[in-house]
Amino acid sequence: MIQSIAVLGSTGSIGQNTLDVIARHPDRYRVFALVAHSRIDLLEQQIVQFRPEVAVVVDRVAAESLRSRIALLGVQTQILCGSDAIVDLVQRPEVDTVMAAIVGAAGLPSAMAAARAGKRLLLANKEALVMAGDLFMNAVRESGAVLLPIDSEHNAIFQSLPADYQRNPERHGVAHITLTASGGPFRGFDRVRLADVTPAQAVSHPKWSMGPKISVDSATLMNKGLEVIEAHYLFGIGPQQIKVVVHPQSTIHSLVQYADGSVIAELGAPDMRTPIAHALAWPDRIVSGVEWLDLVACGRFDFMAPDLEAFPCLRLAFAALAQGGRAPAVLNAANEVAVAAFLAGRIGFMQIPEIIEATLGVVDHCAIGNLEDVLEADRIARIHAESRVASLS
Repeated sequence: MIQSIAVLGSTGSIGQNTLDVIARHPDRYRVFALVAHSRIDLLEQQIVQFRPEVAVVVDRVAAESLRSRIALLGVQTQILCGSDAIVDLVQRPEVDTVMAAIVGAAGLPSAMAAARAGKRLLLANKEALVMAGDLFMNAVRESGAVLLPIDSEHNAIFQSLPADYQRNPERHGVAHITLTASGGPFRGFDRVRLADVTPAQAVSHPKWSMGPKISVDSATLMNKGLEVIEAHYLFGIGPQQIKVVVHPQSTIHSLVQYADGSVIAELGAPDMRTPIAHALAWPDRIVSGVEWLDLVACGRFDFMAPDLEAFPCLRLAFAALAQGGRAPAVLNAANEVAVAAFLAGRIGFMQIPEIIEATLGVVDHCAIGNLEDVLEADRIARIHAESRVASLS
């Protein structure tokens, strides 16, 4: 049976890579819907190539423009507008699979709706689990949704665990999971050197092709911190069992350590089409377009401990996970505000963790009972973080 897929965030790096893999297998997949924020030139190209039934554009002006352009081309794709339209879309019975690749907190409502609707959910939006971990996983369990991680690290852990791990975690003797980090463009920098780095330097990742926000997160190691929180909820493993190691080559994507001393890892070229293809086809395997890893050409694998003094965002993420309640949602919101301010030139690189820590210190971390609690924590945290940015600008 051909899978009918909605690609949320189709004009981002994950979305584009997803469409690249899908295009290689027209006998297995069809694109039912594409969702983007405002990059209508690229979205128009995607619509012409894949002819989806529906396309959703968040920005209203961009949606009107796209609707006119598509009509001139004679393409029958229905153009919808707004965040509510995305939530409605993922619940449609025509949609089998949802690629949730909208960046940041903006992707939470649609990812949650897909989970509640029992979809096959390919989760690239780590913020959904960071902000609403228990709520999200409960929705997956209650609806019978199939949740497949797209982050290269979590996909590597998923591949390195036994097939029935989620049903019987106790019997498999998992001692630790280790998430690998490239170290970003500033690996080896101390706090003095980091004080002067620019947004242009921060978005120039040495291994991965990513959007600006995720690239900055990688540079601060907040991306790894968010992945720690995500791993806790995805795999039901305690914070003390999650380790992080810097691996500059980015060929070992993550590892699982077992009680008997075995270590199982997933290796591959640093190309997001591998985890995307794995999740699209699971439990099958398909061609992704990625070159096989040449171990001789790699030559060596290096590992080192992360520098939490120079990169305190990873420490803050572990602390937020330990606090629980609203703390991870507050962490995420403050980070999004701080990164946006850094990219806009309003604050320096080392002020990103300062804003996050200050926001964590003033926002209440009480328990979360529903999605509205999560969104309220996000709203309040953004107000405090924006205030802190203004005081530093």
